[in-house]
Amino acid sequence: MKKINTIKIVLAIMLLLCLLNMPYGYYQFVRLISFFGFGYLAYIKNEQGFKNEMILFGVLAILFQPIIKISLGRELWNIVDLIVGVGLIISVFKENRKNDK
Repeated sequence: MKKINTIKIVLAIMLLLCLLNMPYGYYQFVRLISFFGFGYLAYIKNEQGFKNEMILFGVLAILFQPIIKISLGRELWNIVDLIVGVGLIISVFKENRKNDK
């Protein structure tokens, strides 16, 4: 579980840093890392039997994939990055609370 939470936190930090004015190469790097990170999370959730979370992470992997750019515009990408980043942080806290019980 710690490995999954670490991946989520790293992805959240990277996505929230996208809200700043970063060089274009950083955004390409984030897309690549997010693609593999969300793909791995989808695989793990599928192995654990959490189909809804597997689908969510799979869709996020497709959204952030670096091969065919999905052009949403800077403002919309900022909204997506914020929602996904905050969602990942919330999921870490929920998972930690569930494990404490």
